[in-house]
Amino acid sequence: MTPRRTERSVQAWIELIAADPEAVSALAVARTHLPAGEGLAGLRRFRVFELGGRFPPRRETEDLLHRSTRFYNPHKERCMVRMEPADPAPLEPGERAVLVFERDGERREAAERWWRHQTGEAVTVREGVAFVLRFEPGEPAAERTRDLSVLRDRLHGLLCNPHSQEHRTAGAEVPLRWMATPAEGGEA
Repeated sequence: MTPRRTERSVQAWIELIAADPEAVSALAVARTHLPAGEGLAGLRRFRVFELGGRFPPRRETEDLLHRSTRFYNPHKERCMVRMEPADPAPLEPGERAVLVFERDGERREAAERWWRHQTGEAVTVREGVAFVLRFEPGEPAAERTRDLSVLRDRLHGLLCNPHSQEHRTAGAEVPLRWMATPAEGGEA
């Protein structure tokens, strides 16, 4: 008997195994040129895939993600999968995350076709970039994250171009439907 597939959201967090030049550059720019970056202790970058649809049990879903080059290259990247709200995102205590994705361009149709070919199930696949920020103790992390998130001028913002991109922020709890959720005031 085939295990029952249930409607849900799945996230795949992809991180380079080696040092990430984009994260290193963003950290240096923030620390050197932006007032909100003065207390920034670290910055990591992940590609985040958010899948919506009906999925097989965890082990089979993870196997599908791990064997497809539509999602990541296991020779140079590592992948962490979240399937339940209780599954932790790859954030350390105190870190803040900023998700950035292309407005009306986050869908990955090739990955959707691959998934349908492999499983017979239609899913939606969205991709964005999550910047994970760590601040020095005592720094107002939520305020600094907001200031670094959206580019406003030469001294404010870095991660999201408001003319073509959307963003969401999160602290310890990252929603599984992070991209699909409409933006509201404050955190997602």
